[in-house]
Amino acid sequence: MNKYDLIIKNGNIVSEHSIKKGDIGILNGKIVEVSPKINETATANEIIDAEELYILPGLIDVHVHLNEPGRTEWEGIYTGSCSLAAGGVTTFFDMPLNSDPPLIYPDQFKIKEDLAKKKSIIDFGILGGLVPENLNYLKDLKKCGVIGFKGFMSNSGIKEFNYLDDNSLLEGLKKISNLHSIVMLHAESEVITSHLASEAISEGKIAAEDYAASRPIISEVEAVDRAMCMAEVANCKIHIAHVSNSEVVKRVKLAKNRGVDVTLETCPHYLSLTVDDIVTQGAIAKCSPPLRKKDDVDQLWKALINGDIDIISSDHSPSSPDLKDMSDGKNIFNVWGGISSAQSTLNVLLEEGYWKRGVSLELISKLTSANPARRFGIYPRKGTISVGSDADLAIIDLNQSFILKKEDLLYKHSVSPFIGKKFRGKVVYTVTKGHKVFEKGKILDDGYRGELIIN
Repeated sequence: MNKYDLIIKNGNIVSEHSIKKGDIGILNGKIVEVSPKINETATANEIIDAEELYILPGLIDVHVHLNEPGRTEWEGIYTGSCSLAAGGVTTFFDMPLNSDPPLIYPDQFKIKEDLAKKKSIIDFGILGGLVPENLNYLKDLKKCGVIGFKGFMSNSGIKEFNYLDDNSLLEGLKKISNLHSIVMLHAESEVITSHLASEAISEGKIAAEDYAASRPIISEVEAVDRAMCMAEVANCKIHIAHVSNSEVVKRVKLAKNRGVDVTLETCPHYLSLTVDDIVTQGAIAKCSPPLRKKDDVDQLWKALINGDIDIISSDHSPSSPDLKDMSDGKNIFNVWGGISSAQSTLNVLLEEGYWKRGVSLELISKLTSANPARRFGIYPRKGTISVGSDADLAIIDLNQSFILKKEDLLYKHSVSPFIGKKFRGKVVYTVTKGHKVFEKGKILDDGYRGELIIN
């Protein structure tokens, strides 16, 4: 007679290739059985009947800003990880720049790691910064356990986290290539964006649409082309963050065809919101790159369906509400740019993708679990429902509809451009390493804390 910690019965088990009816047996945080039916003599501490539900590998969100240490008034690791869990995410990668100080030197790594081990209810990876000042510290950061490096090709908005000039970028790529690691890049042209922003402000053009116009698609295209050329010279893996349009997707596809080791991500806001949302919602919908036109949203979906997008991440970039406040007539260039979205990624993909455009659950799973795990070197420990893998699962009810309300959000500040929108498809359970951390709208904090994921 087999004894399990948790058995999940009668679920529709989703992989990147298929959906099969079956049971999952979990013991000591690992999946130990996946079969059409677990033997009826088997026992478990708990059994979940997933009849008519769908079981996905837990989402891996490779792009999150949780801002500890130093800016917990913006968001914290505990509240951030709870909101991620509520969205079916079981592993996240924290960005280095919005912490204070930002994570650019080795002695800062353990501070962040220790905080995450005390506060995160799901597993986590940590990216180190790539800035002009820390090129001689990259090897030590890698030894600490960073899962990759993050750099900016335009102003980051954080004065302690400088953007990369061309020489620093190329030198950083060469060093990181030697470390067999990966660089995630915010790719917008500093020359183009700063020039157009200064020009707009000098002419008194400070409305939402003026901000969007100051960061045109060509500023992304130029930076991505430049980054890929340098990556090709350095023989370094790169990952292009938060792509907002299909023109960049086309350029990345061409570079892949010539052998550049490059992947790209897009985000739920670029797949569902438009520049009109910046006009109607103001700073709540301000992000960088900015939201684009409806046709750009449609073209991104076509690229996704064609298999030209590698990863979906949230780029959850919260701030305290005062930094988004425009009530005194502030110009939009001076308010914080970042969208709170960690809890809504899967909801957007189900509503806008599965229901409206016929995107398969298999592809959604591939983009949110298997591909992120592979790209960052943690597959098959993560990203799949297989014997021996971590028992990380998102269990969803495809048919459950809801309107997102402010009180549903578990962020430190209940702010999101998705509030008031209707979604079909709801996370019912989130399981991390066999621990039920979310159930039917509530966080279940049994004291389990996530661990650092190293590739």
